Amino acid sequence: MTATIAYADVEPGTELPAQTFPVTRETLVRYAGASGDFNPIHWNERFAREVGLPDVIAHGMFTMASAVRVVTDWVGDPSAVVEYGVRFTKPVVVPDDGKGAVIEVSAKVAAKLDDEARTVRVDLTATSAGQKVLGMSRAVVRLA
Repeated sequence: MTATIAYADVEPGTELPAQTFPVTRETLVRYAGASGDFNPIHWNERFAREVGLPDVIAHGMFTMASAVRVVTDWVGDPSAVVEYGVRFTKPVVVPDDGKGAVIEVSAKVAAKLDDEARTVRVDLTATSAGQKVLGMSRAVVRLA
């Protein structure tokens, strides 16, 4: 697979289609099984509260992976992401109310980095419940 977005067609400020990702307790159980991360802060309300959290929280890696989907869906090829990093700023709190939480992600091309390599930097903004949950969320992407 190769990127479907052409480097020549992208300029700084280009906005990627925003997406929302629902997160329920079931989502967390499935992710724990897939990742092997069974930390009780992701499934046990009593434990989460005992350690100072408001409730069960989503896995940080789940939040990070959800956010980068905006980039991989846009570019059409997950292997086009050559670098990705974030800082975790707030947890995604997932109440057991049948609705859960929502991670809202927007992104834009911040800069063209290398004309020869056809790479751009994409800055992402991820929020949940009106709070920024990832900081310094940036991906370097190789375009077609």
